[in-house]
Amino acid sequence: MATEEGEINQNPAKLCRPRRSSAESASRTWVSQKAEKKTKEKRIKVILKKSEEERTEEERALLETSEDVVAELARRARQRQCVKKKMEEVEDSAEVLAVKTTQLSEAISQARHLVVYTGAGVSTAASIPDYRGPNGVWTLLQKGLDVTTTSLVDAEPTLTHMSLVKLQEKGLVQHIVSQNCDGLHLRSGFPQDALSEVHGNMYIEVCTKCKPENVYTRLFDVTERTAKFRHDTGRKCHRCRRPLRDTIVHFGEKGAVDQPLNWKAGIEAADDADMILCLGSSLKVLRRYPFLWGTDRSKALRPKLYIVNLQWTPKDSQATLKINGKCDEVMKMVMDRLQLDVPVYQRSQDPIFSLAIQLKSAELKTFTTKMLQLSDMCNNNTDTQILTDDLKPVCDEQLVATSPGGDTVKQDRDSKDDIKLCTMKPGWFGKGCRKRVVKRRRSSQVSIECVKEEVKEEGMETEETTSVPVSQPGQ
Repeated sequence: MATEEGEINQNPAKLCRPRRSSAESASRTWVSQKAEKKTKEKRIKVILKKSEEERTEEERALLETSEDVVAELARRARQRQCVKKKMEEVEDSAEVLAVKTTQLSEAISQARHLVVYTGAGVSTAASIPDYRGPNGVWTLLQKGLDVTTTSLVDAEPTLTHMSLVKLQEKGLVQHIVSQNCDGLHLRSGFPQDALSEVHGNMYIEVCTKCKPENVYTRLFDVTERTAKFRHDTGRKCHRCRRPLRDTIVHFGEKGAVDQPLNWKAGIEAADDADMILCLGSSLKVLRRYPFLWGTDRSKALRPKLYIVNLQWTPKDSQATLKINGKCDEVMKMVMDRLQLDVPVYQRSQDPIFSLAIQLKSAELKTFTTKMLQLSDMCNNNTDTQILTDDLKPVCDEQLVATSPGGDTVKQDRDSKDDIKLCTMKPGWFGKGCRKRVVKRRRSSQVSIECVKEEVKEEGMETEETTSVPVSQPGQ
């Protein structure tokens, strides 16, 4: 007893040391077991890479006593291989493609109510990257690579876009539900009332405070300052002076505007459809909208599904016909079999120029992205509908405004770096691109702060070093 009292007196911390709870002990045990399991898996992976002759007796014994781990590693390998295979782009042979396009053209001519669902694959021919292809936006971001594209304003409607316009004119296509934000369906001349851009349009901003919503079509990418959960474009409604917002729907968001999403018309068209044609879409997002697939009908009454895509889609097993091919090539063959000429896109007939709302002089500095132009618009003698006192075209990477006296005044953009950032990484590409930009910006700030601290420690700080400018990308 005296010995215990002596120990307590020598080490009074024993009196206040908390006892480890059973839950904490169990947690520590679980963590250690998990670490041991990972170490064991790593060792077995190394062993499995060796040939049978290279393995030692001890390694063979470990494999025999760890059959469950070996089976789990084999299952994971099969799963990775399956995912990799689904990501591969496969093209049908010329003979198979000829047979399938004939079947597709016959189905289109016989359909009573055809609805078309389009994805990024219809715009890849316009140098706009897709999302999940080998060089897609998400694929490159997952690999830690930069997404580099030309200005999306330079893109023009492809053969597929123009083919759909012709099919709609002939009464063979009743509606398009598009996941694309590039605005190429609108620019191709497809009627807006027969178009549902369910993920938004990069050329459109709206005022949700006005009833009905006030829609502003622009000639430039309005998403320059926007991102996920941040949609204010920096301009205000001409009617109520409330902030305008873009129409883009990012992952994890719900559409908050009526147009150009046009969900009501899209759902009504899907309800009446007896045939659905999916062009250039992985369908990993659209499959989550059950009202687009007629799932409330019996299987015999559901619309027939035709898919044109280079990669696997989750709807392949339900499709009447799956064509592994590029959209432009397939649609060219289909239009030839239907004996229909594909109209050629002409910039002078692009409807976006007649739909565009005039910018006010105060709004000319609210964007730095490239503006869409008519051909030869940079000529000062050009007199077109959109050349007004409030809006002048962009020429040689400069804004051109008009003074009250009628003289043109050139306003230089902020910097070429800002233009490149906004052009190469628009807000509608998603949170991934924005996240990488923010990370670079923070790292540049941290590095400059470190330089300041070093200067302070050496006692060499001056007014110039105190006001070191941080290069901020244009927002």
